[in-house]
Amino acid sequence: MSEPFGSVPQGSVPPGSVPPGSMPPGSVPPGSVPQGDRRSAAEAKAESTSLGDLLGEVSRDISTLMRQEVELAKAEIRESATRAGKGAGMFGAAGYAAMMCVLFLSIAGWWGLGYLVGNAWSALIIAAIWAVIGLILFVVGRSTLKSIKGIPQTVDTVKEIPDTLKRESK
Repeated sequence: MSEPFGSVPQGSVPPGSVPPGSMPPGSVPPGSVPQGDRRSAAEAKAESTSLGDLLGEVSRDISTLMRQEVELAKAEIRESATRAGKGAGMFGAAGYAAMMCVLFLSIAGWWGLGYLVGNAWSALIIAAIWAVIGLILFVVGRSTLKSIKGIPQTVDTVKEIPDTLKRESK
């Protein structure tokens, strides 16, 4: 007579299980947790591992966490410095544009007073163009500098470290 599909023939034991009667009374087969024992995996590991090993593991974890935080801070500072450099460059360009504006306004005033017609208008047009360029560069540079946020993600994750190190007391 053949066994139904999926059943284990009598006398054989499925792989990974313990044959009946081979365990002492009251013991728990490997891989199973008794119903009354509601310990977490971390608590079970803590009971079976020495204090020195646990402290070493905590030390390694904290060291890794600190290294990761330093790397995150470096990346955020690098990004902020790049934005600050671009904003400063825009301010520098705005300063140059303002200098050109003053130069051409001075030339236009001089030339206008000298001739009262003709060439003075061309100098005023160039000065007005430089004034518009300077204004645009100033506005773009100011908005770029306002968008710099520092290192917010690092600050947030560093604030979480003390909470992570605390253990809930029940």
